[in-house]
Amino acid sequence: MRFSMIRFRRAAGKAILLAAFLLARGTVTVSGQMTQADTSTLSMDLRDQYEIVYQNMAAGEFTPGRGFQLAKNKFASLNLSLYGMARYLNQMPGDALWYDHLGNEREFSGRNDFYWHRAMIWLTGYVGTPKLTYMATVWTIFTTQQTLIYGNIKYSFNKNLTIGIGINPNLCIRSLQGPFPFYSSTDRTMVEDALRGGFTNGLFAQGQIIPGLRYSLMLGNNLSNLGIQATKLTRNMSKSISLTWMPTTKEFGPRGGIGDFEHHEKLSTRFGASFCHSRENRFNNIGTPSPDNTQVRMSDGVLFFETGALADGITVEEADFDMLAIDLGFKYKGFGLFTELYYRNLSDFDADGAVPYSSIVDKGYTLQVSYMVVPKILCVYGVNSMILDEFDRNPYEAGGGVNIYPARNRSWRINAQVMYVYKAAAGGTFGLYTAGQTGPTITIGTDILL
Repeated sequence: MRFSMIRFRRAAGKAILLAAFLLARGTVTVSGQMTQADTSTLSMDLRDQYEIVYQNMAAGEFTPGRGFQLAKNKFASLNLSLYGMARYLNQMPGDALWYDHLGNEREFSGRNDFYWHRAMIWLTGYVGTPKLTYMATVWTIFTTQQTLIYGNIKYSFNKNLTIGIGINPNLCIRSLQGPFPFYSSTDRTMVEDALRGGFTNGLFAQGQIIPGLRYSLMLGNNLSNLGIQATKLTRNMSKSISLTWMPTTKEFGPRGGIGDFEHHEKLSTRFGASFCHSRENRFNNIGTPSPDNTQVRMSDGVLFFETGALADGITVEEADFDMLAIDLGFKYKGFGLFTELYYRNLSDFDADGAVPYSSIVDKGYTLQVSYMVVPKILCVYGVNSMILDEFDRNPYEAGGGVNIYPARNRSWRINAQVMYVYKAAAGGTFGLYTAGQTGPTITIGTDILL
């Protein structure tokens, strides 16, 4: 019986493969090349909409690379893309004591480890018409032991309007709206990580107003759906909007990423503004000291909804999150500059006792400057970010690094960075920072995007 079952499984497997092969013959294009999908037979309007699947200017961080077109016929298409990143991270000193804004003593334990950190596998394409596109993604962060399958479905009426439902970013900061993974290093800056919102399920719209001017709108469940079950959500929703203006060249390089790898002969400019509002909840019982909401942190790195974060023994259950970011960037002949200004206000606290603040305002900035020393091979960059906060702690970072592109394209990068961090405001094992750190951080990593 066991031998028969084995033969049956093998036969079934061969039958499935044969059926797939017969289906593909003559009607499906199979390709292993890193090129855009073949859209030469489509009308110009439909071709533009189809290729939006493989771009990342306004669709959010979860948009794939060009990848490999596995199949395409008149009814549907299937494309496979992937991203992977591995790195060494050393946060110093190894162990230290630090004090939060209330004067409470806390312990900092610096990481010193190697990790296959992040992997993403995208399946994308269209169904029925190139206007109706889908994305299904497998995502894992090894350092947090998190694995998810998520996606979205979009319909493009024309260049001016695409609507979608599913996972998308809250439109808080620029790095949530396309540049991933073309950052200066292998992750965001400290201030970006500390102040931003995250990704959530929701309804979104985006499009072109005029050439070079784009908009994005998002109505989501909350600031971040990660780790939050549907039964814990409130009826409050996040709302965000972003405008992007690229007046000179009407583009800002692939994915709008950091650095002028493409060597613009004409000055490329981008100006943007983003705003997000959300009535946030801690998403678990107020008697539990550690909140399920880990997206909102204060400038000392303490989770905002943690018991005792604002006053000893007091827990905030709900609060308003409002964030405005203004960004501008320039690229010219290998030189790149990007800066973003942030204003975040936490207010209207609902707590189980008296707290010493009616609102908490944080102002900050990120500045990143880069230059391609050897075109398409070697880039050097510097980074500085800082928060001017309510507690007069004013955390900051300053440093820089190098990017090497061995294949002379952005698909494969080797990165090395040294950063001095003062009173780190960001925390967790997702990014490069641990709350409370004062000292150097060294990271060496490599990533690929296909």
